[in-house]
Amino acid sequence: MNMIDNPDQAKRLARAILSDVAMYNKEKVEVGIKNDNIFDVLKDELEEGRQHMLSRVSSDLNPDTIYNTAVVDVLIKRAGKIESSIW
Repeated sequence: MNMIDNPDQAKRLARAILSDVAMYNKEKVEVGIKNDNIFDVLKDELEEGRQHMLSRVSSDLNPDTIYNTAVVDVLIKRAGKIESSIW
């Protein structure tokens, strides 16, 4: 499998990975946002997604940064409707 070396494709992959994490873990996302411990609650899922990202995206694009941005954009911002003390 070829490594992704296009920044837009890398961003799409990161968003897709995080969308899947959010979709398959709705309850965990809600609990994590409500209790302000989402990174602890989704530790394994987020790390699995990060490893997938690193295995597919060229290190020249800094895939960790792209992935972390997608975590905020896809996972955190979309959970903004969940009531929490962090908002």
